[in-house]
Amino acid sequence: MIPARQKLSAASRFHYPIRAQNAVKLTRQNVLQIAHLARLEIGPGEIDGVVEKLGRIVEFVDQLQAVDTSAVEPMAHPMDMSQRLRADEVSESDHRDLYQQNCQSVAHGLYTVPRVIE
Repeated sequence: MIPARQKLSAASRFHYPIRAQNAVKLTRQNVLQIAHLARLEIGPGEIDGVVEKLGRIVEFVDQLQAVDTSAVEPMAHPMDMSQRLRADEVSESDHRDLYQQNCQSVAHGLYTVPRVIE
């Protein structure tokens, strides 16, 4: 179990709402409302299982939100590596003239088509 948060997390700096740990308990009515809003059909025999699974997800999110991330620098990618890149060289020749030989109408190297909107 993760202890309650002592310091402000990164989420609070950006004004995201943060709930206290285990603050939300999903009920059958909550799950039915969520299913209705999401246009999902949940059978009568499935509701208890869905309530339990969603409850575990909410508890996990609460645990994640309780972690102090104030000392963690934001990052764009979890790996601090640079990708090996190939040389920026032309690998194919220009076949535009060859491909445009099959077109009915070409103007200034561009394909022309009949006007659709008048």
